[in-house]
Formats: sequence, C-alpha cells, structure tokens
Amino acid sequence: MKGWLERLVLLAALLGLALPGQAQDAAVERSIEQVAGNVYRFRSDNHYGVFLVTDAGVIVADPLSTETAAWLKQELRQRFAQDVKYVIYSHDHWDHATGAAEFEGATIIAHANAVPHIAAATAAIAPPDITFSSELDLRLGQGSVHLYYLGENHSDNLIFMVFPEERVLFAVDAVAVDTLPFQNFPDTDIDGLIGALTALEQMDVDVVVPGHGAMGTLADLRAHREYLEDLKDQVTALLRAGNADAVIKSRVDLSRYQQWNAYEQWREANIEGMIAYVKSHYSF
Repeated sequence: MKGWLERLVLLAALLGLALPGQAQDAAVERSIEQVAGNVYRFRSDNHYGVFLVTDAGVIVADPLSTETAAWLKQELRQRFAQDVKYVIYSHDHWDHATGAAEFEGATIIAHANAVPHIAAATAAIAPPDITFSSELDLRLGQGSVHLYYLGENHSDNLIFMVFPEERVLFAVDAVAVDTLPFQNFPDTDIDGLIGALTALEQMDVDVVVPGHGAMGTLADLRAHREYLEDLKDQVTALLRAGNADAVIKSRVDLSRYQQWNAYEQWREANIEGMIAYVKSHYSF
C-alpha cells in the first residue's frame, strides 16, 4: 500500500494534481475543445474526459473530479442547453471516476469489475447504475457510443469507447502520444495491454483521445504498442542470458524514444517495471 501511495504522490507532483481529500488548486486549468462532430474533450490540467452532445442530452465519459464535474455541468448548460443523461467510467481510478454525483439524475455506467474497487475506494466515487462484461452499445437521441472491454490491461476494468459517427476512440490510460508509460507500470498487465492495443489498431477511427496529453491517431497507438514490445523483448532476451537487473538496466537501449515526453523521468522506472513483470510471468 505504501508503494502505491508514494506513486500517487509522485504523479500528483508531476502532473499538478490533488490527491483525494486534498484541497484543489485554484489555478487548475480547464477547457473544452471539439474533437469531431458532436464529440468534445474537456480538460482539467493534464487529465482529459470526453462528451457527446445529442438532441436528447449529453453523454460524459470520465467526470475527473467533483470540481471539474460541477464546472462541466454549467458549461454544458450554457453552451448547449443540455443536461447530462449518462456518465461512463472508463475505469475505477479516482482521478477519472470522481465527481459523477454532480450530474443529478444521470445514469452511471461502468464495467462489472469496477464495482468492488469503487466500493472499497477512499475517494467519493458514485457506484454505477448499469454494468456490463463485454460490450455495450449506448444510444441517446441521434448519437451513440460503443463500449468495449478487451480484458485486463491498465486495470482489470478499463473500457474503450468508440463514437462511430465521429470516428473517435477514447483510449484513456492505455496509450499516450509520444510519451513513455507511467513509471513502472503499476497494476498493469503488460501482455494484456499489448493485446488490447493490437485489437484497437483495427478500429475504424480517425482520432485517438488519451486520458492524458495530446490527441493522436492509430499510428500513435501503434507506436505506443511497439514501444512496449521493444522494451519487453529487450528485457526478456537479457534475462534469458542470465543478466542481473543492474546489467539489464544498463544495456536496454531506448534511445530511439529519447524525444518522447517523460523519457528522462520514467525511462529507468519503465525498465524496472518490465523486469519485474517478465520475471513474474515467465520462467527462465
């Protein structure tokens, strides 16, 4: 538990976040931009959610925080004269799922695996009204979003959302554009993540929206998957050759990614996390 809390504190420091129970920074930057058609993304510092505007109301994916949800509710009423009818949790992590209670009367949707995590959470995360296990097609007015669960990856309940009319994929924490994965892959099934990204590459979309950082395309999603495979292949080969961890850390070559964001901060942690993952999942 201590290690997980330390990682949260470090992430908060890097991204300018507040932990559950901490006061929100008055300088938080929030904004809304159009992604395509009726799909928009909203920002709270380096966290992003998305929403779909329809003639029957709004579907919000990831409320992010109580303060952000309250701000977004007012923005939606002022800009579109609409209320939120559905809130979708991409996964149970507090920095994505907190705040749904601000949208009074909205139906909350999450993957079934998120329920016990939400029940045990210290953050005030409203429980879902509807859960699903594999896929769910949600329609509201003239709009729609298709929800996919592709197995354990970043968590055991992360779902992906495709807005078919707008050809937009909300991939949340499974991908970051030109950015190394967070730290040492906490709670991540790396093989599952590689498999999920491989499946997502087949989606018929034009825009990929991560939960953090810049938007991209399927090419960026593929580059992220290739990074994971490159790192895993190098670590696995060095472990099979009988190298100690310190030697592996010195020999893994990730220089082709040195222009990516967080390269200096997270390169070593990525290698350490991959060493731990490969050791725990494979025999040599």
